[in-house]
Amino acid sequence: MWIEIPNIWIAVINTLGIPATHLIIAWASTRLPQQWFQKTPEATADKRKLQQFLLERIFLVRRWKKHLPDAAPMFRGFPKARMQSKEPDYLRNFIAETRRGEFSHWLQMVTISIFITWTPWPGNLIVVLWAIISNAPCIFNLRHTRQRMRNLLHTLTTS
Repeated sequence: MWIEIPNIWIAVINTLGIPATHLIIAWASTRLPQQWFQKTPEATADKRKLQQFLLERIFLVRRWKKHLPDAAPMFRGFPKARMQSKEPDYLRNFIAETRRGEFSHWLQMVTISIFITWTPWPGNLIVVLWAIISNAPCIFNLRHTRQRMRNLLHTLTTS
């Protein structure tokens, strides 16, 4: 703990601040221009296969992904719970939106971890664990979904 605050204030700040951080970053992320998320370097085929193996066989994403919430529609963002179309432009938008979602969750994880600066042991461990547990499954799912959308887009545009 680097900042000394009375325990009651730590409880209030963390109880209100952590959920607010999730919501504010999610909302702000939906307001960023989509072109920021359009293009990123492509992974090699070997890296994509390894990532797919890890996500499907080790983390078993397909078994639990249906239980994750999609908060984007709550903020008038792009819904990612269900694929609405197989049109290439829609798939490109979907892929970009998975990047936006991943950006949002990484930012939430880092920002929530800042709460350890005033949270004493073992509460600071709980804060870091919460930051990871509440965001990592979403990141895994978004990467898995993006990989599947890329594969579908590749199939549709090369046939």
